[in-house]
Amino acid sequence: MTVKTSLVDPFGRTVDYLRLSVTDRCNLRCVYCMAEDMTFLPRAQLLTLEELRDTAAAFVDLGVRKIRLTGGEPLIRRDILKLVEVVASLPGLDELTMTSNGVLLPKMAQPLKDAGLARLNISIDSLRAERFKSLTRIGGLAQVLAGIHAAAAAGFAKVKLNAVILAGFNDDEVLDLARFAVDRGLDISFIEEMPLGEISSHSRNSTQVSSAQIRQQLASEFTLLDSAESTGGPSRYLQVAHSPSKIGFISPMTNNFCDTCNRVRLTAQGRLLLCLGNEHSVDLRAVLRRYPGDIERLKRHIIFAIEKKPERHYFDPDRTDIVRFMNMTGG
Repeated sequence: MTVKTSLVDPFGRTVDYLRLSVTDRCNLRCVYCMAEDMTFLPRAQLLTLEELRDTAAAFVDLGVRKIRLTGGEPLIRRDILKLVEVVASLPGLDELTMTSNGVLLPKMAQPLKDAGLARLNISIDSLRAERFKSLTRIGGLAQVLAGIHAAAAAGFAKVKLNAVILAGFNDDEVLDLARFAVDRGLDISFIEEMPLGEISSHSRNSTQVSSAQIRQQLASEFTLLDSAESTGGPSRYLQVAHSPSKIGFISPMTNNFCDTCNRVRLTAQGRLLLCLGNEHSVDLRAVLRRYPGDIERLKRHIIFAIEKKPERHYFDPDRTDIVRFMNMTGG
C-alpha cells in the first residue's frame, strides 16, 4: 500500500525525491562546477553518518520514495558504504541512487551494489584525455572509463551517463558521447550549464548550448522517439530507435522543469534547499544537533520548510545570483 505523502508544497506539487549531499569535497575540479582554488568546509560542519541517516529516515516517513546521494564526490566519504547500507534498508524507500564522477568506481562499484545501491549516474564530459584533464583540471579519464565498465559489470538496475555541454569546450563531442553510451546500451543525459557560483575559467553567457541545439546534432545520426519513461528527476527522455538506450535532456536554462518539481536538496552541512536556483533554505543541522535522535521534531521542521518552496527558478547566464557552487548540492 502506498503511503500518502505529507510533503505538498504551496503550489500543489508532491515532494517525494530527496537529493542528499554527503560531502562538498571532490577529487576533480570541473570548470563549470567550482572555482580552481576551492576552500572546503571543516569536517565538523558536515553532517555525521547518524545525522544523514536520521534525515533520510524522516523524509521517508514523510513520503519520500527516492533518495539520490551526491556530493561533491560521494565516494570520497570514508563511511559511504555504511551510509548506503543504512539508507537503502529504510522501510518505505523505493530506490537509493547515486551520482559519481566515476574515478573511484573501479574498486567501489561492486561494494556499492552489494550495500543496496540501485542505480548509478556517472558524469563524463569528454572522451578525449587531454580535454578531460582541461575540463576537470585534474584528469583521470582512464579511471572513469574503467569505472563505467565496473558499474555495468556490477549489475545495477540502470547505469546512466551525464554530460554538461559547453560551447567551445566539448560541444563537438555530443555525437561521440552519445555513440559511446548507445554502443554500450547505456542511457545518457545532456545538461545545460547553470550559473551557480562565481567562476573565472569562462563566461557562462558565451558557453551556453541549449538542449534544442544538442538534439539537432543528435538528429544527424540518431532517430529519437518519444518515451514515457521518467526517473522522477528533471531529465526528459527520448528513446533511441533500435536500441535499449535513451537520451535525456536536462534544460534548466531553456525549458525549466519547475511545474513538475518533486525534489528538495540537503547540503552536506545540513541546509535544506527548496530550489536549486533559489536560496530559500532551512537549517536542519541545528535541529539535528540540538535534538539528536528526535525524528518527530525533525519531521515537523521539514513539513514547515516545504511550505517555503518557491514556484520556480530564474537562471540568467549573464548573472550569478546563486553564489554557492554546485559541489555544495550535487546539481
